[in-house]
Amino acid sequence: MHFLDQAKIYIRSGSGGPGAVSFRREKYIEYGGPDGGNGGKGGDIIFEAVAGLNTLIDFRYTQHFKAQRGQPGAGKNRFGAGGEDLVIKVPVGTQIISDEDGEVLADFVKVGQRQVFLRGGDGGRGNLSYKTSTNRAPRQHGTGWPGQEMWVWLRLKLLADVGLVGLPNAGKSTFINQVTNTKAKVGAYPFTTTRPQLGVVSHRDREFVLADIPGLIEGAAEGAGIGDRFLGHIERCRVLIHLIDASADDPVAAWHIVQGELEAYGAGLEDKPQLLALNKGDLLGPELMEDIAAQLREATGIEDIFLISGATGEGVPDLLDAILPLLDESRGAVDALGGGAGGEEEGDTPWSPI
Repeated sequence: MHFLDQAKIYIRSGSGGPGAVSFRREKYIEYGGPDGGNGGKGGDIIFEAVAGLNTLIDFRYTQHFKAQRGQPGAGKNRFGAGGEDLVIKVPVGTQIISDEDGEVLADFVKVGQRQVFLRGGDGGRGNLSYKTSTNRAPRQHGTGWPGQEMWVWLRLKLLADVGLVGLPNAGKSTFINQVTNTKAKVGAYPFTTTRPQLGVVSHRDREFVLADIPGLIEGAAEGAGIGDRFLGHIERCRVLIHLIDASADDPVAAWHIVQGELEAYGAGLEDKPQLLALNKGDLLGPELMEDIAAQLREATGIEDIFLISGATGEGVPDLLDAILPLLDESRGAVDALGGGAGGEEEGDTPWSPI
């Protein structure tokens, strides 16, 4: 399946149906009064976050979404049927963003979250409702209220507990293959991974979701190599693992580049709990790995540097052990603030542009 993390769509709720102009025409009733019924309400546009989706690829092929309009009223005080609501299913982690000003209008962060986004127009009144003591045979009626319409962007930011960051060819795909059942593409060249990968890690009777974010490059925060979109996926991660290729020409420079991009992007990325792992120990041996780790400690001030091999699994259990308490701490911090991202439930006051 192709990965697509943003799409632009047009949405329109249904217009209300017109009210009817009708008069009683029954036998033996010479002056039948008005009996035109009201039109039906137009259908709503509803967004719902569902399980099993991790891409917005379907919205590349279908970009216009219109709810059904209400049916007209009829004689004998018959109301028109309401238009059918249109439910648009999106992956968990999807944000809905205004095309006009870039404002985030909705954020779907859990399965089942559902929001009425555009309400359908009310139906027009039939002529029966216009009858008064001075106007016994009204002929006016309501045409129905129009639906609401707008263009919006859907932007998907993956929901994962732990995010893998690092320069291209740092070994992130190999690492995620080692610790999950994900089969990410692996190759000895940069940009093997061109889309985020998700996998579930099972360790010491615990499970957490790990995201392999495509390799960052210098200038990513400004959009180089669409790195700003990749950085957006890290926003939702609670803990980061920074992988550095020990066989690279300058591992210290690699650390500075990635850290600089996290800081330049903002959104608190540089403040997230982070573990530093020196990868590809199988290529260099323990002594050389220790020498490079010592250089990193001196340059970064980080004492705990994990020496691992994503290919053989050496050192990986210790790294996973260190992740678990960080996840507990971050979850505790969220709980202390009142539960974290929840979003609106069905029945809450919906957002409406009008």
